[in-house]
Amino acid sequence: MEKGNQLYEGKAKKVYETDDPTLVIVSYKDDATAFDGTKKGTICGKGIVNNRMSNHLMQFLEKKGIPTHFVEELSDTDTLVKRVDIVPLEVIVRNVSAGSFAKRYGVEEGIEFATPTFEFSYKNDDLHDPLLNTSHALALGLATPEEVEKIRAMALKVNDELKAYFAGLGVRLVDFKLEFGRTTEGELVLADEISPDTCRFWDIETNEKLDKDRFRRDLGNVEDAYEEMMRRVFGKEA
Repeated sequence: MEKGNQLYEGKAKKVYETDDPTLVIVSYKDDATAFDGTKKGTICGKGIVNNRMSNHLMQFLEKKGIPTHFVEELSDTDTLVKRVDIVPLEVIVRNVSAGSFAKRYGVEEGIEFATPTFEFSYKNDDLHDPLLNTSHALALGLATPEEVEKIRAMALKVNDELKAYFAGLGVRLVDFKLEFGRTTEGELVLADEISPDTCRFWDIETNEKLDKDRFRRDLGNVEDAYEEMMRRVFGKEA
């Protein structure tokens, strides 16, 4: 399947049409941004890591009963996916206090939660992705009541599956962001990506950060962290 016209370019990916109106090609970039795009840079090899890891995890979740947009990995940076209309609700699931949660509520990082927290934010760059609740989402017409409940259930199942998966690799899944979309047939599926860009990964033993926080916070060794996650996921294949 070959790329057609470019449909969209975001902070981390480009999307191209194909000769099948129900399918598009996602091409991952090495560009990195943080803080609503005010911090910009490049993480060498990031596109490969995010593409391959996302595809691997999407296929893993499909086997666990979570429908996704994944169709076929075309190259190290390009993947064929179902064309979806993204639901403008970013879903954040947290297992440990970190990042904006710790800052917002004035708590230290690293507190293990008895149960995961679940947040919605309005996917709108101009408004800086504000937090909202279910009532707000319904009032704004962002999703139906049935979709909201399905998204919540799917996100929490993703959390259960990925927490156990990464624990087996010596990685603590601290928190992560998910996006969902409606296919051309109206099916609600997991979309976007699951990667060090969208998840916080800490080494279980040392709490070393193995994700985009190394870029956000100028911690150094950013590429090494992404490559380490590749090694954990793919082993000798990476």
